[in-house]
Parts: sequence; C-alpha cells; structure tokens
Amino acid sequence: MTITRQAFFRMTGLAALAQAGRRLMAAVAPRRWAMVVDAQKCLRDQGCTRCIQACHRAHNVPTLPRPNHQVAWIWKERYERAFPSQRNEYTAETFKDKPVLVLCNHCDNPPCVRVCPTRATWKREDGLVMMDWHRCIGCRYCVAACPYGSRSFNWVDPRPHLLELTADFPTRSKGVVEKCTFCEARLAQGRPPACVEACPDKALVFGNLADPDSEVRKLLRARYTIRRKPELGTQPQIFYIV
Repeated sequence: MTITRQAFFRMTGLAALAQAGRRLMAAVAPRRWAMVVDAQKCLRDQGCTRCIQACHRAHNVPTLPRPNHQVAWIWKERYERAFPSQRNEYTAETFKDKPVLVLCNHCDNPPCVRVCPTRATWKREDGLVMMDWHRCIGCRYCVAACPYGSRSFNWVDPRPHLLELTADFPTRSKGVVEKCTFCEARLAQGRPPACVEACPDKALVFGNLADPDSEVRKLLRARYTIRRKPELGTQPQIFYIV
C-alpha cells in the first residue's frame, strides 16, 4: 500500500507540528506598520469626520474652547499645506484647496525621537513612534523637531474638556505632549486602528509593509502614491494615493 505524504503527516502528527511552526514563524516575522490613504476617496465626502471622531473618542482627546490650545491626533489640512513641496501652478484641480487627512507619519527616521531628552518618545521595532506621557517633561523639543505638526501640547488640563470618557485608555495632564500612536493597544488585540475601522469608504488601509502579500504592499505596487515632505529624509510611513 502506498502512503501519500499528506497521509503520512496526518498519521505521525507532523501536520499539526508544521502548522504550529508556521504560526510561530508568522508571530516572530518582522513587522513594519504603515498606512495608505486614498485621498481621492476621502474627497467624496469632504465633510466626513468619522475617522477623526473615532480616534479622538478612543483616545480621550479633548475639545478645547480656544483654537490655539487645540489637541489633535488626526485632522484635515489643505492639500497645499500638507504637501508644500509637491504643489505647483498646475496642481490637479481635484486636490487644489481641498482637505487632506493628516496624522503622525511614524517616520523611519523620526527627528522627534532624536531630540527628546528623557526618552519619553521612542521608536519600536515595528516602526511605531511611541510616547510615555509619564516621562514627558513638556520641553516641546519634539514639537519643534516634527516637520509635520503632528504633536500637540496640553497648555491646559484636558480632562475637564472630555465630551465622553473612554475608561480603558489613559487621560493626559497639563504640560505634556501627545500624538497618534497607530492604536498600539488595538494592534496588540489584532484589531485595526480606530480611524481605519470607522472609515465608511475604506479610504484608509493599514498593514505590514514587511509582508509582500499585505494590502498596503498590494496598493503600493498597483497605485501611484506620494509622501509628505520626502526631501527631509524622515521617511514617512503614511502613503497617499493621488
């Protein structure tokens, strides 16, 4: 009787062992988290702020009365402000003066990390640029170093200005800096960032750049994308389909 390779594996239990090995390899494989923003899809409803609301609600971002005190993890900028080095008098009317979604770029070469004197901000192996709000001394060196304006400083106590409290995420205090963290707590649970989950048009795609079969890699192969201020050498990991 001839025994096939598959039957032999089932009989000896090697199939289960091989499957466990594949799971282990996937768990320890390198990751580099990134996001692709389809700017054209975002323009279908310029008044939509579901991603912003979801992010700010999930992370206890306050709504402050004074504009110069505002804290934001994700927001919209005019195309010309978001991409100052990639505009010209012939900029496609599709984007001219139109709002573009912006957030922390989680750069491969983050200047904010280099200037922090207390290491309250650092870069993880998976590329996430993180913050420890307990170690932040409010020097704002990182705010000055970030060329994208992605960091907010708490000039006042933000806690009294929370419209609703998300109990499972820490609030911040006066005198510290905060920013987008790519929803690292959700990633640990196997969930996408809150902004990605909330987008009704699937204009935000999040995934692992180190995986050639990930959705972000497929989009980058198939579509033309740009990044903010590429000439600075920070290597942003937010890509925009235009």
